[in-house]
Amino acid sequence: MESKNNNRRTFLKSTGTAVIGSAVLPMGFSIRQGYAARREPLKVGLIGCGGRGTGAAAQALKADKDAELTCMADIFSDYLEESFQSLKKINPEQVKVTDAQKFVGFDAYQKVLDAGVDVVILTTPPAFRPAHFKAAVDAGKHVFCEKPVAVDAPGVRSVLASAKKAKEKGLSVVSGFTFRYDFPKRALFGRILDGEIGEVTNVFTARNGGGLWYKPRQENWTEMEYQLRNWYYYDWLSGDYIVEMMVHSLDMMSWALGDRLPLQATGTGGRQSRTESQWGNIYDHFAIEYEYENNIKGVHFSRQQKGCSNTNKVDIAGTEGFASVDIGKRVHATMGSERWDYKGESNNPYETQHEELFASIRAGQPMNEGELMANSTMLAILGRMVGYSGQTITWEQAMNSEHKLGPAADDYRWDLVVDVPPIAVPGITKVV
Repeated sequence: MESKNNNRRTFLKSTGTAVIGSAVLPMGFSIRQGYAARREPLKVGLIGCGGRGTGAAAQALKADKDAELTCMADIFSDYLEESFQSLKKINPEQVKVTDAQKFVGFDAYQKVLDAGVDVVILTTPPAFRPAHFKAAVDAGKHVFCEKPVAVDAPGVRSVLASAKKAKEKGLSVVSGFTFRYDFPKRALFGRILDGEIGEVTNVFTARNGGGLWYKPRQENWTEMEYQLRNWYYYDWLSGDYIVEMMVHSLDMMSWALGDRLPLQATGTGGRQSRTESQWGNIYDHFAIEYEYENNIKGVHFSRQQKGCSNTNKVDIAGTEGFASVDIGKRVHATMGSERWDYKGESNNPYETQHEELFASIRAGQPMNEGELMANSTMLAILGRMVGYSGQTITWEQAMNSEHKLGPAADDYRWDLVVDVPPIAVPGITKVV
């Protein structure tokens, strides 16, 4: 029995790709080795100039002092210019974007890929991610890909195919699952995968918060522009909030379980406080149970409702103890035969993910998180599917679904009217 447990723990460590230290990088590789390998400038292109894109670009430039931002793209010229001005203030020496290298429109991403960049940062709304990722890999670019990477199963399958091609081409692909780069979490999940709390039997994740931003409709906006500027509230653009935001919690659930895949999921959801039409067609609460082999359960509970208590935590139960992550309280602890609390070095994981990306490129030892980012995204999509429908859905059913949200990438135009489905009703809405 002990031998069997040891074999399983070895398997979990090997499949939990970002466990501790430089475990996301190839064996025997270190960041310092990478930086010593080559120092010529790396040209970076930013595709998606909203707040997350601006932050990611700033973090990328800080991660590698010889990286240069050479071009930018967005569908909105005002977003692009605001981002450009912000980045120039943060790091003017590394921002080398001329007016001719500012691209606007639905085809702007392709112009960045044609502009001689080495690395692209993909930070548009999630609906665009599969097409942009495919185009970047086809063009031979290294990629930082913000999470989630798709809004539906066809998009996930596209990302998996592109990730495979990236591996064949020797391209680095780093995802925006930032917690995988946080030193305290790497240490904690490393101990879990080492068997410190025995075999994991249950994982509970909860993330409860309040309301978010909203862009009031302007007279000169088409319906397409209005939805794109409020992309978070339309499932065809964001995947619903469980896919766009709660995917972080589900990624940690997957991490604790060695990134194995569930057999099926059951759940529910709805909207109780975010009921006005301005909030599009997404939910404001979900409760999902994921079932794994050997009767292991993963439970996710979340809500986005004003005036309620907030939390962001992951509790992991094992046969020999318990572990907990509490983001707000900064708790990273295991409670087995004795209690362990993380006391080590802290870091900025948003910067670390770019440091490791650039280090892998410079060392010629590519890292590829394509499969991980696709599977964690699909966990959230499966959660939305069972929440919307009220039905138990298997992983295979969800992954093989042909149900696609939104138009094809080539069909986007300003006068396009997207047929936004009504708010889903469990027991009535069909998703497969």
